Amino acid sequence: MKRISQLLLLCSALYSPAAYATPTPHTDGPSYRHDLLALHKNLVDIPSLSGTEEDAALFLQKYFRQQNYSVELQQIPAGLNSGSTTRYNVLAWPTAKKPSSADFKLLITSHIDVVPPYIPYKTTPSGPITSDTLISGRGSVDAKASVAAQLIALSALLSSESISPSDVMLLFVVGEETSGIGMKEFSRRSHRSSIKLSLFGGSSSSDDKLYRFASAIFGEPTENKLACGHKGITNGVIYSQGKAGHSGYPQLGKSANEVLVRSLHAILNTDLGSSERYGNTTVNIGVLEGGVAANVIPKSASARLAIRVASGSQKEGHKDVIAKIKDILKETDDEALSSEWFGGYGPVQCKCEVDGFETMVASYGTDVPNLDGDHTSYLYGPGSILVAHGDDEGLKVKDLEEAVEGYKKLILHVLGEGEVVVEQGDL
Repeated sequence: MKRISQLLLLCSALYSPAAYATPTPHTDGPSYRHDLLALHKNLVDIPSLSGTEEDAALFLQKYFRQQNYSVELQQIPAGLNSGSTTRYNVLAWPTAKKPSSADFKLLITSHIDVVPPYIPYKTTPSGPITSDTLISGRGSVDAKASVAAQLIALSALLSSESISPSDVMLLFVVGEETSGIGMKEFSRRSHRSSIKLSLFGGSSSSDDKLYRFASAIFGEPTENKLACGHKGITNGVIYSQGKAGHSGYPQLGKSANEVLVRSLHAILNTDLGSSERYGNTTVNIGVLEGGVAANVIPKSASARLAIRVASGSQKEGHKDVIAKIKDILKETDDEALSSEWFGGYGPVQCKCEVDGFETMVASYGTDVPNLDGDHTSYLYGPGSILVAHGDDEGLKVKDLEEAVEGYKKLILHVLGEGEVVVEQGDL
């Protein structure tokens, strides 16, 4: 692991010498603690809000090159780029030369974008790092903790020759927190090898390959439990159209707000689907707009919804929910109400029957449904989603270290290489 420490320090220097001091670890942890915390800090220190992930991708590119991995940056086409900078997915292989084969037993993947606002890296309390030290900052959980733990786990297994490097491919994508564009673009390119025309005209890259994986491990905050799956999602807008008028004479107009409120009340009180594993389908009314003044009957109104889908198939579950809501709108006021929907998917199943892991079911979305192909999906990572997007995003050192051991165990399970010996520290 000494070589990895040197490489991490070099990567830090290449990015910004002043900003990337490594925390001083305590001596009671596993041998990889220094490397893990250094990598995690370097990643969190780089602001990478969705749309501005370029620096994080370039850091990983340098990191992989210094470890003698082969690495590629997969640029997101300008027509799909919602950010102000160039955006790259990072593809890597733990071999000095990129494998000629596009078939791998395992894909290890997570995302490098984070939600706003940027929050600086911090450890609490100050002083020597222990297993109970709290590490906070934007991305410290979601999902740079997974990225760091995945890479250290893989490095440990390769160093001990427990796995073959030719069995594994790495993928770290942009845009998971918004549209999933990074994983969708990777899937689009890797499944169009026989189609050489780009979506935006011109020729496809000669580097595009039909990548296939037997299994994929997705890194997301699951509290170091193996997720059996997660709810689906669909997003939509409900529009209400009324007739403006003086509020003193409501009989002469039609309140778009009133019609919208009645429809939303009906939606919230309707069973939109449930299942034993995923619970109830839930509706979040995220944005309400309507009216121009208190004394004017509102002419138009709208509500933006995010719906977590708990029933049906991954392919059709969200469509069932949309159909039920459209029926509600029709029954409430067919003339005044309309809706617009932006795709989605039903509940997503992941494999969770692995010895030694507690299990859970997530209510948030991931990139699992955005990766095309016939593979087995695993969802696992350190930290809690309950703090992931908040001002208090953070996790303890022992959570990161537990994740390293969890990823090692999971990788060995997927590759059929037997059990891993857990390092003795304070896990």
